[in-house]
Amino acid sequence: MSTIEDTKTPIQPDQQDYLNEIPDEVEMSLFDHLEELRQRIFFSLIAVFLGMVGCFIFVKPLVKWLQIPAQGVKFLQLAPGEFFFVSIKVAGYSGILVSSPFILYQIIQFVLPGLTRRERRLLGPVVLGSSVLFFLGLGFSYYLLIPAALNFFITYGAELVEQSWSIDRYFEFILLLMFSTGLAFQIPIIQLVLGFLGIVSSGKMLQGWRIVVLGAVILGAVLTPSTDPLTQSLLAGAVLGLYFGGVGMVKLTGH
Repeated sequence: MSTIEDTKTPIQPDQQDYLNEIPDEVEMSLFDHLEELRQRIFFSLIAVFLGMVGCFIFVKPLVKWLQIPAQGVKFLQLAPGEFFFVSIKVAGYSGILVSSPFILYQIIQFVLPGLTRRERRLLGPVVLGSSVLFFLGLGFSYYLLIPAALNFFITYGAELVEQSWSIDRYFEFILLLMFSTGLAFQIPIIQLVLGFLGIVSSGKMLQGWRIVVLGAVILGAVLTPSTDPLTQSLLAGAVLGLYFGGVGMVKLTGH
């Protein structure tokens, strides 16, 4: 009677030690770490400032693009300088977005010396996946959530109320919703990191599905600035899809 041997090659202790090593480890004092952190924060702030200035130069086309989901609603400036401060707000958010690759680079360069070879393997996929998911969240919000919410508000009582909105309140609404959705789309990345580090397995993530459903509903209500159920349901559904998709990815990695 023949036996079937396990074809999986176990990781040898020497290889384990190699993966757990910190390559090119350099001893640094606490003061040196704080000084490096200060410099990288300073460079990041400079990048954000330059991004804001660049976006402010082209802010009017950005404002027009962000007004498209409003379906031709008339915007009002209810106080002197309101549109100017709205322009600064739009340029601020856009500047952070434009400078985010440089900020990510500074974060990576700060944490990289303290990472083992095993942890460095995860760094590239995490950064790339996080960036892609964030922009997918922005697109999901702009093309689905915002039009759904605005359509609800425009059609509700349209025969009784003329639609004239404060431009400041409008941009506060859509910018908050877009960036909140982008952050919510980071859920699979958090799951992958937790699974890779062995903190939570895919089985444990799946066992708590009832709590996740409740949390998604609460998150949808908290992150959406509007109170309409359609927008909250769309965001909650997206969060659930991302969570269970993240469980599947953690399962595929063997954790």
